[in-house]
Formats: sequence, structure tokens, C-alpha cells
Amino acid sequence: MTSKNMDTEKKINIPNKKTVEKRLFGTDGIRGKAGSFPMTPDVVLKVGQALGYMLTKDKTKSETTKVVIGKDTRLSGYMVEQALASGLNSVGVHVQLIGPLPTPGIGYLAQNMRADAGIIISASHNAYYDNGIKIFRSDGFKISDETEQEIERLVLETNLNDVLLEEDQIGRTKRIEDAAGRYIVYAKNAFPLHLSLEGVRIVLDCANGAAYKVAPMIFEELGAEVIVLSNKPDGSNINRDSGALHPEALAESVKTFRADIGIALDGDADRIIMVDEIGKVVNGDAILAIAAIHFKETGVLTGNKVIATSMSNLALDELLSSKGIELIRVGVGDKNVVKAMRELGVNVGGEQSGHIIFLDHSTTGDGVVASLKVLEVMRSKKLKLSALSKMFVPYPQKHLNVKVKIKKSLEDLKGYDELYKKLTSKIGAGRLMVRYSGTEPLIRILVEGKSASLNQEVADEMGAFLKKELS
Repeated sequence: MTSKNMDTEKKINIPNKKTVEKRLFGTDGIRGKAGSFPMTPDVVLKVGQALGYMLTKDKTKSETTKVVIGKDTRLSGYMVEQALASGLNSVGVHVQLIGPLPTPGIGYLAQNMRADAGIIISASHNAYYDNGIKIFRSDGFKISDETEQEIERLVLETNLNDVLLEEDQIGRTKRIEDAAGRYIVYAKNAFPLHLSLEGVRIVLDCANGAAYKVAPMIFEELGAEVIVLSNKPDGSNINRDSGALHPEALAESVKTFRADIGIALDGDADRIIMVDEIGKVVNGDAILAIAAIHFKETGVLTGNKVIATSMSNLALDELLSSKGIELIRVGVGDKNVVKAMRELGVNVGGEQSGHIIFLDHSTTGDGVVASLKVLEVMRSKKLKLSALSKMFVPYPQKHLNVKVKIKKSLEDLKGYDELYKKLTSKIGAGRLMVRYSGTEPLIRILVEGKSASLNQEVADEMGAFLKKELS
């Protein structure tokens, strides 16, 4: 075999770069059922090789390339972790395995540990049988669409065996034991030193996910009394009837334990849903309102702007506008929110679903940091969460998900345009939004208007049409 090393140019046949439809990456990384394309060991190994090739192709043999890999608590995480590490090692990249840690922790550690990239293995809020891959750059931000397309090209259109290295140049893999402690210190720094959580009782739902160890420690070290739910992962119970997508049990527990607040994370702890002391759910829109208004009052809000997505309630626009804050909407996905925040110099943004980004503290959505910022407002103003959130009164919304077998262009569906126009006219000043999920075989319907019953009627009619055409 001809010797290859990083001092000589690696030869690989790369097709002409062009804009192609994404085949691996979706709205937030790669995601799918574990064991099925694209989450199969052979594809995941190639993803590791492709990323490693991109990181090392311009380096010399003497320059070290390092990638940190974390995961949530899914059983398939072991399989994906080993395949990724093998792919990276095979092209000369050294790998540091972090173990279970929230997604934002990997973004932080990629930067803090001077790594060339960070990878989190997680399917976020999805059920345990799915898994996924999200990749962070060395600065802690997620990779660009262009980088995703290049990885896809390398994986699907080239022979990556052409860049394998000789045995003396293969990378090493080792486990890092102190990563959790680093993230705990980082997250606690989001809470002001002059404040304490002494006397605060918190019910914390960890969704049997990535934050099951670190999140309780963070709140306890800040002085809170913490009652923990869903912190016994078994590989298959992540997100099951718990966490940010299922806050019902949390709401009941807040009332049972007479807690001051309830906090629900999702499987990789990059999103949050809260519950006030009377058991009412407080979503991402309300959290954005609470934080943005307080930040403006204290002179911390940059540009008097907040970034949200098309899914946020129209009432959020009206409330923030009344406080002299402009709401700017972008496409769904926290990566789109972060991109706009950085371009416009905005430090608060997020999604109704609970991805809340405080750019002064985190490079992506962080459920723990977001909860600490809300607790900061509560302690600073000496107000309960119910008092803070009552200023945000959303218009009724109806969300409906329809499972699909194929994702056809909506414009190509016979009768869709006519039905859409008819239904939007029906709801008047409200909104009707229809979009495919970027992470699941679903089409999502959102209807917003002043009449909850009319919203339901419109959602059902659109849902029935789409089910017939796409299922």
C-alpha cells in the first residue's frame, strides 16, 4: 500500500461543488431511526471520516487534530459513538469521549478544550429508537449549511478509503472524566454572583436524558432545594412521558410539593419548558418575553431586538412592541435563530418550543442556562413566575402533526392551494402555517386565531387533506 500522511496532499475525487438537496442533514443535524439510514454504523463511520478529512486536509503531520464527542442516554449512543470515533481515528483525528452531557455543553467544551470540533450524539426530543448527530465548530457554534453539504458530498459521492492513513498515523481515543464538572461551572456562571437560590424549591424533570446528573447539581450548588423527576435513564426511557414535551407530570408534582417552580428539559437539555407555582405551563414565548423585558429594563438587551421563529405567537410581537422591543422572525430551528442573532448583534432569541439562546452565555439553546436566567428575573424582582408570565396572553393556537410517507412539494398537491386560501380566509386575522418537519416523517400544521374552536376546525380540515395525500 502506498504510504499516506498529513505532510503530503491527500488525493480524493471530489465532484464539482453545487447546491444539492440535503440527504443526510435536516433542520438540526443528522437524525433518524438507529440502525436505519442515515443512522447506520457504516454511514456514521463515513461521517466521521468526512469530518476528519475536512479538519486535517490542510494540516501537517506534526499538527494535532482533536474532536470531543458527547451523547445523551440512548442505548444506540454506544454504537454511534464507536462508529464516529473509528471514522475520525482512521484519518488521523484524536477523539475525546465525554459521555452523557447536554448538547450546549459540547459546544462549550469544543471551545474550552481547544478542540477542532465537537459532536453530540442525540435525537433531542425524539423517542429512544431514534438517534442523531450534531456537529459544532471549534468556536462552539454549529457548522454551516455549506459544511453540511460538503460532508454529504464526501460521504455519498466519494471513496473515503482513499484518505485512510497508515497504522502509525491513526488517531487515538480516550475518555475524559472531568467534563461534567466543567459544564457545571460554566452553567452556574450564567447566574449572577450576588444572587442565590436559597429558599427556592424546584421540581426538575430531566427526561431521563443527558442532563440527569449535571442539572440537579447545578441548582443544588446554587442553594435550591431540588426534587428530581425522570433521572434514571435505562437506554430506552429518554423523553418517555416526561421532559419538555410532556410537562403534565411536572405540573402535578409542582402542586404536590408546593414548589416555587418546575423545570422540564428535553433529552439533550437544549430546550426548556417551565411550570409556575400554581401548575401552569410556561412555554418558550413567555420565557422570551420575561427575559427580554427584564434585560431591556436593566440595559442588558442589545439592539432592543429579539429573534424568534415563525412559530412564535403573534401576541409576543404585540407585547414586546409595547415595551419598545422589536421582534424579528426567522425560519424554524435554533441554528437559524443563532445565525440571525450573530448577524444583527442580538443577545436574546429562541423558539416557542423552548430553545432559548442567551448569546452572552451560550452558543446554542441551553435549557439549564435559560432556567437560570428566568430565576434571575424572579429573584431580582422578588416575583413569582405566575406574576411574571401573566403579562403574556397568547392567542389560541392549534398544533397538529400528520405522519407522512413521502414529502412532496405542497404546491404540487392538487387542490392544496385552493384549500389553503379558503382556510386562511376563514380564520381572518390569524395564521395558518404548514411545513414539513426537518427531523421526523411529519408535516406540521399550526393554526392561530382568536377562536380556539375555529382553529381546531381549520387544523382538522387541513390535516385530513394532507393525510389523504401524503400518508
